[in-house]
Amino acid sequence: MRMLGSLPVRVLDDRHRAEALAILDADPVANVFVSSRVHAAGLDPRRLGAQMWGYLRDGRLRSLCYSGANLIPVAAGPEAVRAFAERAQAQGRRCSSIVGPVRAVGELWEILAPYWGPPRAVRAVQPVMATSAVPDAPPDLAVRRVRMEEFDIVYPACVAMFTEEVGVSPNTGDGGVLYRARVAELIRDGRAFARIEDGRVVFKAEIGAVTPRACQVQGVWVPPDLRGQGRSVAGMSAVVQEALRGIAPTVSLYVNDYNTRARATYRRVGFTEIGSFMSVLF
Repeated sequence: MRMLGSLPVRVLDDRHRAEALAILDADPVANVFVSSRVHAAGLDPRRLGAQMWGYLRDGRLRSLCYSGANLIPVAAGPEAVRAFAERAQAQGRRCSSIVGPVRAVGELWEILAPYWGPPRAVRAVQPVMATSAVPDAPPDLAVRRVRMEEFDIVYPACVAMFTEEVGVSPNTGDGGVLYRARVAELIRDGRAFARIEDGRVVFKAEIGAVTPRACQVQGVWVPPDLRGQGRSVAGMSAVVQEALRGIAPTVSLYVNDYNTRARATYRRVGFTEIGSFMSVLF
C-alpha cells in the first residue's frame, strides 16, 4: 500500500477492476465517464491514459479518484477527499479540470485552492439529468449519424461548441491534434449525430461516454442564428431515441444551472434532474 502521510491511497491496476466497477456501478449515471474508461481500458495506467487512485479503509477499497486530464472523485466521503487532495497536492496539478459531485468536488477544491488557484472558471452547480424513456417530443428525422467523409463539415461546429462552453478553443496548445482525434473517434464509433443542410451543421450532439448501463450526451449545439426555433428539442429527441435503441438503457447529461434554455429543452425531451456536479476549470 502506498501511503501519503497517514492516509491510505494506492494507484490501482487491473487486479482491482471488479472492486472498482462495483463502486462505479453503485451510481451508473453519475459515474458514467469514469466507468466508460474502465470498461474500455481497464485500470492499467498506460492503457487508461490516467491513474485510478483508490482509497482504502479497513482493508477494503471504498472510494476512487480518476487522475488524468480531469480529476474526478468517485464515492468519496470527507476522509477519502482529504486523502485524494493530499496526493494531488503532492504531485502538482496535471489536470485541466476537477469535476464530479458537488460536495466532493467542493471539498477537494477547498483543500487544493491555496496551491492550485486561481482557476479559469468555477461552475458551482451543474444539474445532472437522465432519462430512460422514449421522448414524447417528435424527433427530427434528418438527424443521423455523422459519416467520416463529413469530418471537415462537422469539426468547425465542434470547435465552436467547445469554445462557447469552455471558454477556450480546443485548438489551443497542440493545434487541435487531440481534439481532432477525439471527434474522429466518436464519428467512427457511430456516436456523433448531426443534421447537415447544404454543407452546414444546423444541429449536433455526441455521445461521449458509454457503459452497459448508461451513456452521456455532450456537445449539444445549434448555430447562434438558428436558436429559438425548436431545433434542439427535435434534435435531442432523435439522439435519445437512437441512444436508447442501440447504445444504453439510460441517457444522461449535465448542464450549467444558469443555462435555463437548455434545461427547459432537456425537460421537454423527458430528462429529469437527479443530482448536481461541480466543475473547476484551469
